[in-house]
Amino acid sequence: MKLFYAETLNPRKACAAARHMQAPVEFVHVDLARGEHKQPDFLALNPNGKVPVLQHASGTLWESNAIMCHLSDLTGAGLWPHDARQIEVLRWLSWDMAHFTRHGGTLYFEYLIKPALGLGAPDAAAVHSATAFFETSAQVLDAHLRTRSFLVGETLSVADFAVAVTLPYAERARIPLQEFPAIRRWHERLNELAAWREPFPVTTPARS
Repeated sequence: MKLFYAETLNPRKACAAARHMQAPVEFVHVDLARGEHKQPDFLALNPNGKVPVLQHASGTLWESNAIMCHLSDLTGAGLWPHDARQIEVLRWLSWDMAHFTRHGGTLYFEYLIKPALGLGAPDAAAVHSATAFFETSAQVLDAHLRTRSFLVGETLSVADFAVAVTLPYAERARIPLQEFPAIRRWHERLNELAAWREPFPVTTPARS
């Protein structure tokens, strides 16, 4: 079983979860700068031309949240629950894509990815809008976390890996966390996990 990844946000979720759950995967690095994700052999795995992708015996699976849930079932880790908590985890995954990581991801792109790819300076209007929307979402998340150790009760789940994915880049991406102490405490708790601190393995070329 192979997990194709690059050192970007969505693969970070999948790699951190896989390492934390000690999933039996071979990590395969995809060089985005060289356009390996647009080559025919990779597009055969994921026609969207994006990472991460999980290749397993019965086929391929793309989308980082789905990969995390599948690996949880495969390993029996319980991070994708199959009881009353599941709908809560799904709610936070859905909310995250529409709000929290959507706007944090814009700041990540403007301040980290654009300079790395030589795409020019951050777009001031995009930064202003994303910052405002992020703060609105962060108020919701901070209030929720004030009485909880993790997003769904006191138990780690795939929702934590998903929603927190921009936070390791907060300083460099100028993601405003100063006014949200519960979010900062929650992320400090995640930082106690070795797989969260160091999600990416030593790279292995995807192809010769």
